[in-house]
Amino acid sequence: MTTSETTPKAGGLGRVVTAALIGATIEWYDFFLYGVVAGIVLNKLYFPADDPLVSTLLAYATFAVGFVARPLGGVVFGHFGDRIGRKSMLVITLMLMGVATFLIGLVPTYAQIGVAAPILLLLLRIVQGIGLGGEWGGAVLMAFEYAPPDKRGLYASIPQIGLALGLCLASGVVAGLSWGLSDEQFLTWGWRLAFLLSAVLVAVGAYIRLNVMETPEFSRVKEANREAAIPFVSMLRDFPGNVIAGMGARTIDGVFFNVFAVFSIGYLTGTVKMPRTQALLGVTAAALLLCVTIPIAGWLSDRLGRTRVYAWGSLLTGFSAFPAFWVFLNSDGNTAAVWLALIVPFGILYASVYGPEAALFSELFPARVRYTGISFVYQFSGIFASGLTPIVATALLQYSGADRPWLVCAYCALAGLVSAASAIWIGRRARAATGLSARPLPASPASPLRRTFHDPGPA
Repeated sequence: MTTSETTPKAGGLGRVVTAALIGATIEWYDFFLYGVVAGIVLNKLYFPADDPLVSTLLAYATFAVGFVARPLGGVVFGHFGDRIGRKSMLVITLMLMGVATFLIGLVPTYAQIGVAAPILLLLLRIVQGIGLGGEWGGAVLMAFEYAPPDKRGLYASIPQIGLALGLCLASGVVAGLSWGLSDEQFLTWGWRLAFLLSAVLVAVGAYIRLNVMETPEFSRVKEANREAAIPFVSMLRDFPGNVIAGMGARTIDGVFFNVFAVFSIGYLTGTVKMPRTQALLGVTAAALLLCVTIPIAGWLSDRLGRTRVYAWGSLLTGFSAFPAFWVFLNSDGNTAAVWLALIVPFGILYASVYGPEAALFSELFPARVRYTGISFVYQFSGIFASGLTPIVATALLQYSGADRPWLVCAYCALAGLVSAASAIWIGRRARAATGLSARPLPASPASPLRRTFHDPGPA
């Protein structure tokens, strides 16, 4: 393989980043669409119970199952992504997710087929989780490994915008259907249209991804025959500290996102008595703002240091839940106040962790185990940080009372403290391992990195 074959051509980076962003947007749309309707549709149609709390918890339980399945997808697709290549795995994961989402839109209700309905829903949710488990790492790496070393925070953050766009599409489509249809129409068939739309989006995404090349950094690994025999084993054996630190840093991302993007919809409609459409539009507005603030935060991490931005961002994000929920409770029907309390923490502060996160995790591992490493860190920690959060938040609210959501806020603050401490530890260990006090130069892809800490930048 020649050098020209492993070096990005002019315009190649733009095509790769665009392909990663569009694919990630579709995947996140599919995944979060389930979360958006879990507490307002699925609990009524697939988990009927005399107690609304029980039906909501059951719906959120199937939402959590998707997160449990994600580590499996991360390990399986990470293995082949580190052995075969990033590009082919991205096409497969996109198709897997799209088919599962489309089929969810066709599943009959509990009233129609009984217990088979929630079982089918559960199985398709597992397939969704496996697909997204392999998707995130590949999309991030396509951008990260193509980018110039001093701009990796910025470029790796661009696929992260897919989360915001996917959430925006999911909540926006459901809000539009909710606004344009009667409650009976929406519950009977309207919500299904949002899932069936996935077929069109996947076709577009697959076409775009088939027209990009493999990343230069992984191509160099293949050229040198340096692929790990079993990437998952190599990751655990050579980088156990990096894995633990990455999972700790991930905590605030999963907890805060699911409190504000998933749990808050049910809270605002059920406790604050805000109309469903207005609550969905507030989340959509915050997601739109994230499209701007995520790359800004990624850029700042290139300038100020990855772990410094991440640590401070974790603290600010976690503790912002207190004033946000105070406004929710004391809004007195003021929609603008509620939207502001959603947009500032979720649309601005949350970006300070989600923007630098992709590069922070990618720099924890060398290219030969990077797909497996970042996928496992992100997806395995997501079981606890993301998947269980709506259930935990619902239980905490039930314990303390709907008008006293302070245990939910404390949960967010604790997550912020854990992530900030993990980020600080990452920065200190990186400097101790490298002796660098300024933003480091990237390690050569061909250099041996076993049992060394791949430096993510200064705290």
